[in-house]
Amino acid sequence: MSVNVGILGFAHSHVNAYCNRWRQDAPMSVRVVAGWDHNATRLDAAREDHGVEPAESPDDLLGRDDVDAVVVAAETSLHAELVERAAAAGKAIVLQKPMALTMEQADRIVAAVRASGVPLTMAWQMRVDPQNVKMKQLLAGGQFGRLLMVRRRHGLSTHVWPNFEQSWHVDPDYNRDIWADDASHPIDFIYWLLGTPASVTAELGSLLNPKVPNDHGIAIFRYGEGVFAEVSCSFTCVAAEGTTEILCEKGTIVQSYGDGPSTNVPRPDGAVGLKWFLHETGQWTESGIPTPAGHGERIAALAGPLAEFLQGRREAIATAEEGREALRMVLACYESAEAGRRVTL
Repeated sequence: MSVNVGILGFAHSHVNAYCNRWRQDAPMSVRVVAGWDHNATRLDAAREDHGVEPAESPDDLLGRDDVDAVVVAAETSLHAELVERAAAAGKAIVLQKPMALTMEQADRIVAAVRASGVPLTMAWQMRVDPQNVKMKQLLAGGQFGRLLMVRRRHGLSTHVWPNFEQSWHVDPDYNRDIWADDASHPIDFIYWLLGTPASVTAELGSLLNPKVPNDHGIAIFRYGEGVFAEVSCSFTCVAAEGTTEILCEKGTIVQSYGDGPSTNVPRPDGAVGLKWFLHETGQWTESGIPTPAGHGERIAALAGPLAEFLQGRREAIATAEEGREALRMVLACYESAEAGRRVTL
């Protein structure tokens, strides 16, 4: 079943990876037919790169009979309004991260999807990354016993990106800051693995460039069962290796090369991405799941699951309600950092 897609905004650059993959992989049966962006430069680039027909407004795009679904990839502050319009037009929706800037905006999104009944999925590549899926399966299998602690390091090298401090990512009219924007990935990963925590304690701040708010942060989530989960983010990170560490009663799971700074730099021949150690066997086991050659490859790999969702062949990668809960965890980090105390969720 072929699906025609319109793009509502090209601000979140991940959407270009999906468009490229859909165009190059005909069996995915997704055709990008139209696009809108309030930024003429981005819209011109999308027309040139992807062959989309430009729309003068979101309503012009949503009024097209040949558009079955939309990808909402405009700036975060525009998400709620665009989802409301798309839902009212009866279009299936793929929504880029983070879901919104505020809980009020998130509630509007959830309400619009519920009222219209349209399918919506969040575009979280961490939830479909094969190594991440394997880690979740290992925990569910029971052989590791009681889970005790999860640590997830995540980063970007925004300080070496040309003119990043002038981008929409740090413009409060469009986005909160880089922590809300990109720490949302590992925070959703923790939510996907463990559910909603009981509380969070966080420290956020700008450690390098004061023009880039909250370029570093650490959040510690506590769960009622006694589990600790840590998210540690640096957005001035040029290289790394270790990404995930999961400590359990009977063993340990370790993942390397799971984000941009660790995937995009040279690594030793035969470097292992995911492995685990069980006390019972006394040895490490390698997963055999390859690490992508670059982080762009990991992002583009989401195009396949998104195509399956748009064709009705899989459930949402993450529902609107799940997107809302991940945002609640993100925003609680700010409350904790600003108040200097643990915040209950």
